[in-house]
Amino acid sequence: QVSLVESGGGLVQAGGSLRLSCAASTRTFDSYHMGWFRQAPGKEREFVAAISWSGGSTYYADSVKGRFTISRDNAKNMVYLQMNSLKPEDTAAYYCAAGIRSGWTTERGYNYWGQGTQVTVSI
Repeated sequence: QVSLVESGGGLVQAGGSLRLSCAASTRTFDSYHMGWFRQAPGKEREFVAAISWSGGSTYYADSVKGRFTISRDNAKNMVYLQMNSLKPEDTAAYYCAAGIRSGWTTERGYNYWGQGTQVTVSI
């Protein structure tokens, strides 16, 4: 059982930066791969980034590659998403997820989800 709480969302101007944080409540945090997804109104939830158990492997959606960086600190049960060069199309609710299922870049690969944090990028 994993409880996830996101924070760090807010309003930022295009070109700016934000860092999202996800705090996990579990005794086996390093057993899960972690991911970030986002969903804008009227759109499907989409994959953003993922990181393996050890942090040795990362995956990014093409739309954010080169701008976003996912990282984790297993000692603190934390995962982060550093977002740079933000664009208006990045506006969405961002969700942290934890999983042990196969498929790091799909929703089906995750067992637990946070409540989300809103990111709004203005023109």
